[in-house]
Amino acid sequence: MRINRIVPRSALAGLAVLAGLALFGGAGTAAADTPSPSSSSSAGGSDAPSQAGTAFRTATAARQGQHATASASTGDYLYWVFPADAGQSATVDATVKLPEASARHGASTWQLDVYDGLRRRQSCQYGSQTRVAAADAESVTMTCHLRTVRSWAEPWANDPLPGSYYIRLTVLDLPQEDLGLPVRAEVVATSSGSGGAHAVDGSLASPLTAVTAPDASSATPAPSGTSDTAGAATPAGTAAGPEDGWSSGWWSDRWIWTVGGGILGALAGVAGYSMARGPGRLSYRRPPGV
Repeated sequence: MRINRIVPRSALAGLAVLAGLALFGGAGTAAADTPSPSSSSSAGGSDAPSQAGTAFRTATAARQGQHATASASTGDYLYWVFPADAGQSATVDATVKLPEASARHGASTWQLDVYDGLRRRQSCQYGSQTRVAAADAESVTMTCHLRTVRSWAEPWANDPLPGSYYIRLTVLDLPQEDLGLPVRAEVVATSSGSGGAHAVDGSLASPLTAVTAPDASSATPAPSGTSDTAGAATPAGTAAGPEDGWSSGWWSDRWIWTVGGGILGALAGVAGYSMARGPGRLSYRRPPGV
C-alpha cells in the first residue's frame, strides 16, 4: 500500500503571510518610537516664547518642540509649562549661556527640575539633571528624560499622567558676588511615542490642572528684557493642549499584534487541518500476483 500525500499550498501561503505580518509589525513598532510631528513642527517658529515665569502660577506656556528662551539674572527661578499626553516619553533640554568669565568669581551649579500638573517632582530616567559649570565655561547644558506618561494610575502612585508639566531652571550654588549677573536660558521639550508596551487600561476624565488655549486678543505684551510673564500672550501658569486633542493617540502597536495574532492563529488552524487530513483521497495499488 502506498499513500500519496500532497503538501497543501495553504501552508506555504500561511508561512508567507507570517513573514509579511512580522515585517509589518516591526515597521509599526518603529513608527511608534519615532518622535511625534509636534516635536519638530514648530522648533524654529517665530511664536516661540522669549520670556519665562518666576513661579508655577506665572509659568510661560510652550508647546513641544518650541525653543523657549529667556533673559534673566543669576539666582532667578525660571518656569515654563508644556503639555504631555498619554503614551509620550518627554525629554527636556536646557542650556544656560553664562556671563563673561572675567565677571565671574568661581564655578556655579545649575539644576533642571520637572513637575507634573499636581506639582509633584518627576524623577528623570536618565540625563544630567544637575551640572557644575566651571569658572571659565561659556554655557552649561542639562537634560531630563521623563518616564512614559500613563493614561491612568492608582491614587497612591507617582506615575506621570496626561496634562501640564512645569520646567524649573535655577542655580543652586555659586559665589555670592555672582548673584544678579545676566544669563540667557533656553529650554525645549520633545517627546516620542512609546508604543503599546507601556499602554494601560483606563483613562483620566480630564488632564491634570486646567489647560487652556492661548488667547492673544486679551493679552498685553510684557516689557522686553524681563522674565515675568504676567502679561504674556498665553494665560500664565497654563499649557495649551495638544493640537489633535488629549488622548488622541489611541492607536498603538498592540492593535497590530492583536489582529496579526488572530489571523496567524486562523491560518495555522487551517494549515494544520489540511496537512493532517491530506489531499482528500487515497490511492491503493494491488500487489503483483494477487
